[in-house]
Amino acid sequence: MVAVITGASSGIGRATAFEFARKGHDLVLAARFGAGLEEVAIECERLGVRALAVPTDVAQEEEVNALAGRARETFGGFDVWVNNAAVGLFGHFEEIPTEDIRQLMDINLFGYIYGARAAVRQFRAQGFGTLINVSSMVALVGQPFSIPYTISKFAVRGMSISLSQELADEEEIHVCCVLPAVIDTPIFQHAGNYMGKAIKAPDPVIPAKRVARSIYNLTKKPKEQVSVGNMSRMMRFQRLTSPALLFDKYMQKMIAANHFKKKPSRAFQGNLYEPITNWNKVNGGWLPEDAA
Repeated sequence: MVAVITGASSGIGRATAFEFARKGHDLVLAARFGAGLEEVAIECERLGVRALAVPTDVAQEEEVNALAGRARETFGGFDVWVNNAAVGLFGHFEEIPTEDIRQLMDINLFGYIYGARAAVRQFRAQGFGTLINVSSMVALVGQPFSIPYTISKFAVRGMSISLSQELADEEEIHVCCVLPAVIDTPIFQHAGNYMGKAIKAPDPVIPAKRVARSIYNLTKKPKEQVSVGNMSRMMRFQRLTSPALLFDKYMQKMIAANHFKKKPSRAFQGNLYEPITNWNKVNGGWLPEDAA
């Protein structure tokens, strides 16, 4: 099996690359930060597989198509495509610069669209394949103070459901959507922030390797939608069973109290436009390094 993974230099993507490598599968790894990506490829090769690092900006369709082309040139094709590259952005909705929202959509939404189209072309040609889109718990329940990110994740979930319907007659082509809860990755260090307060990961936090295992398991037993973390399932239940206004007030207060530190923070574009070259690892430091 050959898997293409975007956003592979850190966080969930990096953990997923290691998970596939430990299972003996060759990899095509993509991210903007070439040096960090090469580190991941080297580590995967130490695990006994072939790993091709392809620096890629998923916001550029021609680069995503070139990524698929490199996979074909090197391995003759691919069996799995994991759309994972994404950026975060926090702030009051009306205060976030429009150009930053547009940039986030170019990565989080259009990057997934380009990846999905490249994958589906390959899968139709060969008659099989699995597309895995990493969305988020927020695509089930919403989230204040990170509305652009939430919009993008709702859209990814909608694309996954609709594309699965469109491909319903292709019995060996699968479209899966992963909905993680709060994960211990560097996304909060990398995120753009206009809240005026530093960001933190709200509890409960779960390790990225749990998401990586769920992604890998979908290649063996595909499902249209998988939640990762009890919080994801619990929040969805509360959203469906609670009065809307009561739930909305709860979310507003919970996120305001638990997602931000008291420490002031300057306005920060994060990794919206350029990769951040530190914190390129699996974990974000919100859990012990050996968390299972």
